[in-house]
Amino acid sequence: MNPAELRASIPALERCTYFNTGASGPTPRPVVDAATAFLERHAFDAPAGDGPYTVAWDAIAAAREVVAGHVGTEAANVAFTRSTADGVNMVAGAIDWQPGDVVVRTDLEHPAGTLPWDRLADTHDIEVRVLETDSGRLDMADMKDAVADARLVALSSLTWTHGTRLPVADVVDAAHDAGAQVLVDAVQSVGQHPVDVTEWGADFVAAAGHKWLLGVWGGGFLYVDPDAYDRLRQTRIGYRSVENPGADGYEYYPGARRFEVGTTSPVPYVALANAIETVEAVGFDTIQSRVERLTDRLKDGLGDRLLSPREYESGLVTFTADDPEATVERLAADGLVIRALPHPEALRASVHAFNTADDIDRLLDAL
Repeated sequence: MNPAELRASIPALERCTYFNTGASGPTPRPVVDAATAFLERHAFDAPAGDGPYTVAWDAIAAAREVVAGHVGTEAANVAFTRSTADGVNMVAGAIDWQPGDVVVRTDLEHPAGTLPWDRLADTHDIEVRVLETDSGRLDMADMKDAVADARLVALSSLTWTHGTRLPVADVVDAAHDAGAQVLVDAVQSVGQHPVDVTEWGADFVAAAGHKWLLGVWGGGFLYVDPDAYDRLRQTRIGYRSVENPGADGYEYYPGARRFEVGTTSPVPYVALANAIETVEAVGFDTIQSRVERLTDRLKDGLGDRLLSPREYESGLVTFTADDPEATVERLAADGLVIRALPHPEALRASVHAFNTADDIDRLLDAL
């Protein structure tokens, strides 16, 4: 599949020029068709056939294999969630926090990566240590100092504020040397560039498929390193998280599936798997080279309004505006979809492979 074919498969693009994939991507019709076909099979055919549970769990198992292959791990290391925030909360709730425990995060994190720690500070008296950054850049010397007595480090692989890539592997090395675990929010990375969780070495990686993977809402996933379980004290439990739910006692499932507690719809995960296969059919070499060309064109046109790095790192381009919220509304009235950011107070355009040079020029003309 080439970018033109991808664009032609997305109905929303017939009615707008879309630059907000970093919030939620426009979904290709085949992804929705795959989800709809499965839903009909599960609801209409399965009750009189193999049974709704068998059909559901087989579909989830198949989707788990696709997700695991996409991020460079084994299926046993992948749990399905509803969103990135859901995955972050699963990890936050599985640690036996003690008063004074330290969580280190950057000042670049999305609320999904800040609110769980703020809540734990209130309920468990943990310390949340916030690393200040400069233009989306993390100082590794500051990080090493901050993690010296930390229990967990939480950071994004790619910042939603500036579109910068953070040095995840270096942070993991520093944190592990200090005895801390690492949770990575990778939702802005998957679908933009290849992700290999084993190369990062993080203990946990949370993401979802409704942004750059162009899936539907509800299809999130959590990678858990097999060595991470020894340091967890899990409280969530249900019939899907244990090996033998009918036994007198219980034993958690040996892999990440222990985080999945009960009945859930397979539909978002069927869509997630199809979305991953669609992005892989386009290919990351094609996606990255096209996005680089398009963001270069946009950055050239923005001039000194640009806040994101001048050199390509991602499809997220942040820039200044006199009144970001009013500008978003004005552009929306003309069929151009972008978003305003709270910190920095600015505008952000998300450029994906389905966008074109004409899209970029239309946005620059409107600005």
